[in-house]
Amino acid sequence: MNTNKLVDIKAWIDSRPISAFQWRVLFLCLIIIIFDGYDAAVMGFIAPALIEQWHISRAAMGPILGAAMFGVAIGALIAGPLSDRFGRKKIILLAVMIFSAFSLICAFATTPLQMAMMRFIAGLGLGAVMPNCVTLLAEYMPERRKGVMITLMFSGFNIGSGLGGFIAAALLAHYHWNAVLIFGGALPLLMLPLLGYLLPESALNLVVRRAPRAQIAALLNRMGGQFQQDTAFVLNSPRINRNSTISQLFHHGFARGTIILWVTYFMGLFVIYLLNGWLPTIMRSGGISLEQAAILAGLFQLGGPLGGILVGALMDKCNARVMIGVVYLLGCLCLLAQGIFAFSGVALGVFIFIIGMCINGAQNGLQVYSPAYYPTEMRATGVSWMHGIGRTGAILSSSIGGLLMGAFPAQSAIFFILALPALLAAISIVLHRNVSLSLKIKGAALDDLPALSQTLNK
Repeated sequence: MNTNKLVDIKAWIDSRPISAFQWRVLFLCLIIIIFDGYDAAVMGFIAPALIEQWHISRAAMGPILGAAMFGVAIGALIAGPLSDRFGRKKIILLAVMIFSAFSLICAFATTPLQMAMMRFIAGLGLGAVMPNCVTLLAEYMPERRKGVMITLMFSGFNIGSGLGGFIAAALLAHYHWNAVLIFGGALPLLMLPLLGYLLPESALNLVVRRAPRAQIAALLNRMGGQFQQDTAFVLNSPRINRNSTISQLFHHGFARGTIILWVTYFMGLFVIYLLNGWLPTIMRSGGISLEQAAILAGLFQLGGPLGGILVGALMDKCNARVMIGVVYLLGCLCLLAQGIFAFSGVALGVFIFIIGMCINGAQNGLQVYSPAYYPTEMRATGVSWMHGIGRTGAILSSSIGGLLMGAFPAQSAIFFILALPALLAAISIVLHRNVSLSLKIKGAALDDLPALSQTLNK
């Protein structure tokens, strides 16, 4: 029996091998993110069908694609502070219920306005899911394995989006576009009770919210601990005022690093969502069938899991920010190459996969980098606001994609355009170097120094 009366919970997790319970948390979050990825990309797969059936222009399709992204941004901004205050699990389950239910309702929309409204509400749930799953898993994984584990989970987004292309192609070959939405809405709704039963709350967040000691001990005992009900648990991190976590993003030396994370995430999502939403339409305009266009969009997403896992593994061993920046830069070069050489046939599929591996892989790396930057008291807020503010890149790309295609009709032009934000993402993350850490030291209180020394020793 563990006789310790005062336990640093983060140090305890870091000192132990990954248990079956922690693997279960990873698997459940992975499933949720797969659903999230499918629903986030689904409109891109059916956009050509909607344009043809509703007789609308590509520019008119932009607001429908952008509506969900606008909801995602708002959902992320709201969900972070709520998660820090009320817990990760409650917000995740509520978010899954919202996006799956309204995705199902979208299948019965009969006008562009109805579709845009329902997609906005679905977006609120989508925006809350991603940052809170990242935060929950980050708080369960030991520091030495956090990179590969979080990128493995986040690869579920690319798996869901990528498989969605193949699922959409199969459904569209036999049914109307409604079937694609029904599939993506009904499945997570059916699994929601099981997720509610199996998904645990964050042990670190329970400590911050001063949950009963017995509740925390019971949770850690499922990870292999042998704690008594009266064991006290602490976190060795800077003290943050939980009543104003949003403003804390700009105090204690976090301001510049927070803004840099926002810029990097914005640029990456601009590239990803423009290709998510418009790649099938771009390919369709070149004479490729609807099914083939959906498969190409799926290949772009399926490159993400491989890229994400490679980036995560390398981040555990190398300089994290440099690794992310290098992969963004490779994505930039690949986009330029596609614009210059205009690959077609099998070569086009291979190159789309490589672009997806680089851009999605680097973006996945940010999911590891951002939770490590913030303490537990404000972690969900920091990650969620990076998602929310960064999502404006997705909003802009979804909304102006049709306008860009109208102004630059050549297929190669869009790849040249997207190379610029990929380059800016690479530059901005590299500029994150040690800026936040030096400011934390400069502005920290004396009682924060143990946590800062732990950060310096990493």
